[in-house]
Amino acid sequence: MLGPELVVVLGLAIAVTAGIADRIRVAPPVVLLAFGAGLALVPQFAHVQLPADAVLLLFLPALLYWESLTTSLREIRKNLRGIVLMGTLLVVVTAGAIAALLHLLGLPWGPAWVLGAAVAPTDATAVGALTKMLPRRNVTVLRAESLVNDGTTLVVYGIAVAVTVGTQQLTFWNVSGMLLLSYLGGVAAGLAAAWVGTLVLRRVDTVVLENLVTLLVPFVAFLAAEAIHASGVLAVVAAGIVVSQVGPKLDQAETRQQVRAFWSFLTFLLNGALFVLVGIEAMVAARALHPSELLRATGIIAAVAVGLVVVRFAFLNAAGGTVWLVTRRTGATPREGHRDRLVSGFAGFRGAVSLAMAVAVPRTLESGAAFPDRDLIVFVTAGVVVVTIVGQALVLPAVLRRAALPEDESVGEERRYAERTAIEEALDALPRLARSTGADRATVERVRKDYEAHLDVIQARAEEDDDHPALQRHDSAVALELALVRHKAATLLRLRDADEIDDLVLRQVRAGYDAEEAQLNGTTPI
Repeated sequence: MLGPELVVVLGLAIAVTAGIADRIRVAPPVVLLAFGAGLALVPQFAHVQLPADAVLLLFLPALLYWESLTTSLREIRKNLRGIVLMGTLLVVVTAGAIAALLHLLGLPWGPAWVLGAAVAPTDATAVGALTKMLPRRNVTVLRAESLVNDGTTLVVYGIAVAVTVGTQQLTFWNVSGMLLLSYLGGVAAGLAAAWVGTLVLRRVDTVVLENLVTLLVPFVAFLAAEAIHASGVLAVVAAGIVVSQVGPKLDQAETRQQVRAFWSFLTFLLNGALFVLVGIEAMVAARALHPSELLRATGIIAAVAVGLVVVRFAFLNAAGGTVWLVTRRTGATPREGHRDRLVSGFAGFRGAVSLAMAVAVPRTLESGAAFPDRDLIVFVTAGVVVVTIVGQALVLPAVLRRAALPEDESVGEERRYAERTAIEEALDALPRLARSTGADRATVERVRKDYEAHLDVIQARAEEDDDHPALQRHDSAVALELALVRHKAATLLRLRDADEIDDLVLRQVRAGYDAEEAQLNGTTPI
């Protein structure tokens, strides 16, 4: 594999895609896959191969850990029944149904199950990127489903690959034991890694070390689970959820800022790089197929894409009907209605996890022979990802209009409630805190006026009164302060350029100005 050249090309591909995807109104993953397919036409990149271990260890832990850190545990608890059903039973049903379809289309059972398992899980990153217009509860359920189903599908995938390769025997007790070990062992490994990570965080007060610990947790969890043949994916998810609850109580504000910036950027790069690399692999696989096989593979892509939607709708409606019957007898109210199921049926996007599993299929069997239909598996998986992302993303806005889901204003309301409560309690504690810090009366009164003005702004936003004097004063004050901060920064640059201050001084002072500007930019209304 090329080294520096490939890294530079991947970076350029991600940068170009980020710049043009919105303008041409095409989903970024599709542009990245097309970019990778184009790269495969260049002789130097025509034989790039992704090591299976690198795909599973480098890409999945980081991508899933960030999704776990940024999901809502409260919404997961509220919708746990549906999430568990969709993250476990739906994945197995989908993998089995697609495997049966593929077998009818001529694939042996081994490759059919491998391909069925690869396309069975929805992708948390794709769901998060392509469902921003959905209410928070729907997005949380879809993302949580994606996090849980990765662990289930990797077990199915691992069994299918092992049986096909010849290293595993398919029996009821064998499969049951692997599933049990996968879930219990994976969750236990994740909890252990998170526990060790929080112990370390309690004992360090250096921002760099805190960030390093945060970076190591998902990879330690993944490797620990894999060492006992459990689900590394579930270990990462469990560790991420625990750290999301405990971490904010332990680390510093500067650490949290760096963690958010680092992980969002890292996952952006990894996700983009994975799509480009799989685009290369898909093109290489397409070239390895005979023209007649290529035509057949295209038909399989269409059949699998339709099958995924049909199976998902059938499962959602069957589960919804069962829940309706149960709740009708008990008098309870089901949380999901037909409108939620309609949206969820078209929001089952496939993405990086499916691609990673397809590329991770070994090239040879235990006997040394080539893995059957490996090129077809890679090509079909990439095609299904493109079809689900493009097709379902185009259909989803129309589905949302049809479903007419109520607008979700809970985030804005809760944020205003949180800010108002925090400021009110701070004002109540102001006299006591002023005595403990030794602040004089003038300082206390100035702080009190600032906090009371902030309360007026929050109240005006809650009333949606854009002409409220408090809002107008706040907006003009923010605009003035932003202009002043930028003027101070320009002055620093002028002093540096005139050789009156050193670059070190510029960076030190500018860091404070940057934090001030970022804070002012974050004061926009929800």
